[in-house]
Amino acid sequence: MSSNKVVHVISHTHWDREWYMPYEAHHVKLIENMDTLLHTFANDPEYRSFYLDGQTIILEDYLQVYPEKRELLCQLSRDGKLSVGPWYVLQDEFLTSSEANVRNLQIGHKDAAAFGSLSKLGYFPDSFGNMGQAAQLLAQAGISSAVFGRGVKATGFNNKVEESSGLESPFSELHWEAPDGSRVLGILFANWYNNGMEIPVDPLLAKPYWEHRLAMAERYASTPHLLLMNGCDHQPVQTDLTAALQVARELFPEYTFIHSSFDAYIKQLQQDVPPDLSVTRGELRGQRTDGWFTLVNTASARIPIKQLNQQNQTLLEKVAEPIAAFAHQLGQPYPHALLQYAWKTLMQNHPHDSICGCSVDEVYPEMKTRFAKSMEVARSLVKERVASIAKQVDTTDFTGLGESAAPFLLFNTSGYAGAGVVTIEVELAQRFFDQSEDPVAIARHVCENSHAEGYLIDANGQPVAHTMEDLGVRFGYQLPNDRFRQPYMARTLRLTFEARELPTMGYATFAWISDRTVSTAARGAQMTSLVTSPSTLENDLLQVSIEADGSYTVLDKRSGQLFERIGIYENTGDIGNEYIFKQPNGDLPITTRGLQADIRIVEDTPYRAAIQITHRLDIPKQADERLAKEIATMVSFRERQAQRSKELATLVIQTTISLDRSGQGVRVRAVIDNPASDHRLRVLFPSGVQAAIHYADSIFEVAERQTVPAPEWENPSHCQHMQTFVDVQEENRGLVIAGKGLNEYEVLQDDLGTIAVTILRAVGELGDWGVFLTPDAQCLGRNEAEWMIIPHTGGADRFEAYRHAYQFPVPHTICQTDVQEGSLPPIHSFLAWEGTGLAFSNLKISEERGDFIARWYNLSRNSTELRILRDSPCPMYHSDILEKHRTEVSGEIIQVGGYKITTIGILA
Repeated sequence: MSSNKVVHVISHTHWDREWYMPYEAHHVKLIENMDTLLHTFANDPEYRSFYLDGQTIILEDYLQVYPEKRELLCQLSRDGKLSVGPWYVLQDEFLTSSEANVRNLQIGHKDAAAFGSLSKLGYFPDSFGNMGQAAQLLAQAGISSAVFGRGVKATGFNNKVEESSGLESPFSELHWEAPDGSRVLGILFANWYNNGMEIPVDPLLAKPYWEHRLAMAERYASTPHLLLMNGCDHQPVQTDLTAALQVARELFPEYTFIHSSFDAYIKQLQQDVPPDLSVTRGELRGQRTDGWFTLVNTASARIPIKQLNQQNQTLLEKVAEPIAAFAHQLGQPYPHALLQYAWKTLMQNHPHDSICGCSVDEVYPEMKTRFAKSMEVARSLVKERVASIAKQVDTTDFTGLGESAAPFLLFNTSGYAGAGVVTIEVELAQRFFDQSEDPVAIARHVCENSHAEGYLIDANGQPVAHTMEDLGVRFGYQLPNDRFRQPYMARTLRLTFEARELPTMGYATFAWISDRTVSTAARGAQMTSLVTSPSTLENDLLQVSIEADGSYTVLDKRSGQLFERIGIYENTGDIGNEYIFKQPNGDLPITTRGLQADIRIVEDTPYRAAIQITHRLDIPKQADERLAKEIATMVSFRERQAQRSKELATLVIQTTISLDRSGQGVRVRAVIDNPASDHRLRVLFPSGVQAAIHYADSIFEVAERQTVPAPEWENPSHCQHMQTFVDVQEENRGLVIAGKGLNEYEVLQDDLGTIAVTILRAVGELGDWGVFLTPDAQCLGRNEAEWMIIPHTGGADRFEAYRHAYQFPVPHTICQTDVQEGSLPPIHSFLAWEGTGLAFSNLKISEERGDFIARWYNLSRNSTELRILRDSPCPMYHSDILEKHRTEVSGEIIQVGGYKITTIGILA
């Protein structure tokens, strides 16, 4: 054995806030653990440091109970004993959005700095795979090294490290490179993050312990520095560590044992890493393993939770932050604190065991409450700020039309110009009242002195085709900032129409004109129906034809490409768990192919048409009785012999296919009445493309992935993660499937290049290290799913398809206003831009400088140009993920390198 080996023992605990127990049960254990840690620091001067799992929320949770200990924690942080940050929570990277990953880093940095020190380490101990752009994000944040547990070496049941061939790196140290070329030093927990836990003090036990642990560490180390992690999941502090290390020194004098920290370990490691370390590029998803323990099927566990997360993230990053930025430019204070509160509340749902859906049932009611709280804050902020913007818009062009005009603003904050069908409720004849007045009489007065006749026009005075529903007289209220609440009664109309030209990051104005004598011309130009047969919808770009079994064929008129028999549902058994899908041995899929469906037209308006398809699919009601016995006795899912039961239940799927007049894709919404357990439901999209690679929307990139797995792969399933969409393409032909909170897909290895998107997975156990039943994860009852089908012609045309996919989940924001003079025009863009191959990410206000902060990322390997279009020149500068001022932007064109994440500060 070499005499220069240094054993770095780093104390830590990996803290899942909620998992096999609900949050507060874990919280109690956290308080006890932190109390023990503080006592150990106070009484053992040789106990030098403790790593707080890379997440500042641990201290936040502790201070909920002991707020008086904040200064003590700050002192320990300043002294280097507590390593704090850089994240707020340890998130699942693939199931949280690009901007959520950034906010996590930003808030973690801010909170850690408030305690006096900041750990500059990219810490990913147990992420279920790692995002490809991690190195670029870390490098932009000034972080030069990262540690991770998964994605390179096989990790099996109960986090057991398994051997596998073809590893991306022969060492635990490697260079981890992002698609743009950014690099960090990567350190793999080759023997997991518990390889130094519970070190014996008894020499008889310590000798074999160290012989084994040192040999395993040396096996993968490329330097003399050996990393031993003294802790594990919720691991109590080892209070006798100082004595245990002294015993180790006596037993193995040829090694230097130190109670170390990551800062000290990495500093010494970087001095000794060999020049020929291997380079691992992009995503770390365990593709060179047997494929069973990548845990990718957490992407389909408890899909309703994923859907709430998508709604919450989108509301914050694509609606609340941009609209608050617009209002800030017009003089409104930017609500930094409230937005941070909303983000933190959301991110408390982002730890991997939470958002992945792999916790006990008790966790999820609290998660739903957090989602609701975060979204309520966001909606309140949006409501106030769109009202303040609307008051500054000039709507005098609507003066003198009809009896009265009710203007309203329609905001588009997706980042891309476009069209969309929207629904708005407009209030007319608003009549306020106080406590001395009779509300019944007020309501009757409003009803008798108002009507629902009229027409809709745009900002140019052109009639807009629409449908109107008179909702009658309803109660409402206002909450002025300078007086008591103001109740009122008003006649309410529900309008639905297509807004055909909405500016980028801005708004367009429309108005309902009350008029009892509405001419035909005022109702809008007559348009041909989008329904061209009882089973066919058609606009200028697309045709969708419904087959007798409810599958559909889409014709892309631009290219002439036909996508046939898509939309078939596939049902299989699932005897796995929340982590892993496992189809019973010999189980054959049950599909809707050839099953007679009920088909009827449910909407035929000038702006949209829709066909509803109802399937009644008989499937096994559950797994047979063997599954319960196998779960109870912890039979490994791979060894289970359970089958699906012979008892049948009827799975009812009601699918609505709609086509907008200006639609670039076909919209689909499915309502699933699930009466069965232990199964998976997917929808199939044969693309007609046989390609070795495909593309999936991921974190700040559209990742290029292999359709056929590596030779080491044994799992019959090859499911993968997506954020918003997946794309299969070749020259002149491509198909994008975009979803709302649908995060799991598989490109099947068939002759049709079929994309399979999971829309429901029903399982009854958590899995992993014990027996934890999860009946709520069976997702019984009503479930919903929404997706969009976007054909394209391959090549660079795919970028336009991606823009429509990115727009799909972003809602429009609507605000009614008055006929008034104002400084803003009826149609306005607060941030217009151009750039081929660029994806828009976010617009917000810098907390430090008060400037616009806008972010894009290049979807291509080729450099491209970004042009920010302003009415008048204004200073701009290059920023980074932490929103720091870097260099000034010179000229009007900003060069964006291949796969680069580009953040620009704009002085308002």
